[in-house]
Amino acid sequence: MYLDNSATTKISSEVLEEMLPYLKDEFGNPSTLYSVGRESKKALEQARQRIADSINAKKDEIIFTSGGSESDNLAIKGVAFKLQKKGKHIISSEIEHPAVKETLHFLESLDFKVTYLPVYDNGIIKIEDLKEAITPETILITIMHGNNEIGTLQPIEEIGKIAHENNILFHTDAVQTFGKVEVDVEKQNIDLLSVSSHKINGPKGVGAIYIKKGVRLVPLIHGGGQERGIRSGTENVAGIVGFGKAAELACSQLDEHAEKLSKIRDEIIEKVLDTIPESYLNGDRDQRLPNVINFRFKAIEGESLILLLDSKGYQTSTGSACSSKTLEASPVLTALGLDPVDVHGSLRISLAPESDVFDVDEFVEAIAQSVERLRKMSPLWNNELDYNAIVGRK
Repeated sequence: MYLDNSATTKISSEVLEEMLPYLKDEFGNPSTLYSVGRESKKALEQARQRIADSINAKKDEIIFTSGGSESDNLAIKGVAFKLQKKGKHIISSEIEHPAVKETLHFLESLDFKVTYLPVYDNGIIKIEDLKEAITPETILITIMHGNNEIGTLQPIEEIGKIAHENNILFHTDAVQTFGKVEVDVEKQNIDLLSVSSHKINGPKGVGAIYIKKGVRLVPLIHGGGQERGIRSGTENVAGIVGFGKAAELACSQLDEHAEKLSKIRDEIIEKVLDTIPESYLNGDRDQRLPNVINFRFKAIEGESLILLLDSKGYQTSTGSACSSKTLEASPVLTALGLDPVDVHGSLRISLAPESDVFDVDEFVEAIAQSVERLRKMSPLWNNELDYNAIVGRK
């Protein structure tokens, strides 16, 4: 059972079927004037409309990119370079995706100032901290909608309202929330928004950025002037067609899937916490994505747990796929104030609509058996038991 859908998802058969003609017969460049090019252009604009409809935007406010990382880079750097004469201060959070955080670090090397808001033990910023961080130099607030590791949801509607009251642009990385919870750029006061195809059963290598009408950016890629000159380069027509179909499917079933996944999520949380000693849920219990769970287990290594679960047929992760090869403790989990030793014992489970076909009890039992096996080999766990016995703890 594949349970790492925050990393990527399986392309759906409906999406693949709609893409196939543009991988074979309808191969035209959408910038050309003859019929095969016009067909590609028509498909491109249909996909653009589908993405726009899914977030309550206008069609000409959607620009296609190669994915969430490019969209984040374009939003943040594009605004920073455009508005640097007005100010060079940006506000973000401590738990952003690397595509945002590393972009901000790059801007800091160019003398931009960034305030990283804390998220406390529940993984959510405090609005009071945001208000206090705003200065006359603030040009952009970039705070993600839903966190890719712990699944917590930020109060983006209120964040956007405060940004607009202070004449500041608001960008949100909605890669994990798009197609899973409501995303409405008008209602939620969003100026720029990043989304990606492969998180919603679409193809990899394609994403989009929403840019509110009137917002101006400095392009990162220069060339033939495609995508209204904001993102030059021949469009990935087949990928974009697939993305449009995936968005349409995900958003048309959003409420149904959210309800189903929330029930599975809550059942897993309750049974793991009830069954396994010294197990904890990371992030807020309620303000979270319907499909993401992040546990930590005392005195084990998360990587070893992942391998044991894989041997039992369950594919999970310790956190972000974009930083899975580093041995450093997760910055997201340490931002919650957790001990780095405990952070290494984390497990992320991210569900998909098809996840209802597996047995939750068997899965929880597999986790429990794996944790117990690892703890038997853990000096840290054995020392903890000895310490507990000495001080009379149970």
